[in-house]
Amino acid sequence: AAAEQLADRLLQLPFAPGQGFVAGYWAMDGEIALHRWQMQLPPSLQYCLPILAGDTLRFAPWRPGLPLTANRYGIPEPDLAPAHTLAPEQMTLVVAPLVGFDAQGRRLGMGGGWYDRSFAFRHQRPAPPWLVGVGFSVQQVDDLPIQPWDVAVDAICTEVSTLVPVPADGRYPPQ
Repeated sequence: AAAEQLADRLLQLPFAPGQGFVAGYWAMDGEIALHRWQMQLPPSLQYCLPILAGDTLRFAPWRPGLPLTANRYGIPEPDLAPAHTLAPEQMTLVVAPLVGFDAQGRRLGMGGGWYDRSFAFRHQRPAPPWLVGVGFSVQQVDDLPIQPWDVAVDAICTEVSTLVPVPADGRYPPQ
């Protein structure tokens, strides 16, 4: 039920793209699953999964039935050479799992810094790609610290709500 509710929220985002490449993740360790969202995407969108490439992420189109291989953390990823993958800048929307989040839109990931390094360019330029954090509503906490390298998300979706934070500079929606 949570995956269906999350899919509805993701599809209703004000910036949900109509075409291009969108990225999700392979749900592990209790993360909220994205399979319902993937199956409901319009045909003009290509669903991608992240691939570890050095110390950043690349992305590869994927659909059920295509081969996967386990990366160094045991997470399934498309079995492609990095040369045949997409750069983070080529994505239209990226959905990332959260360990925790607060009402100001600050997020806590798994601690590896993969998304922060891969999308550091978002410190200098607005979306796209749109960055959306997802988790369960019980993962919301009162307050999270922020570090200079943290890349903000444009929205947080749970099975019960969507949070579109307004940045401190008041520039939302992005120009």
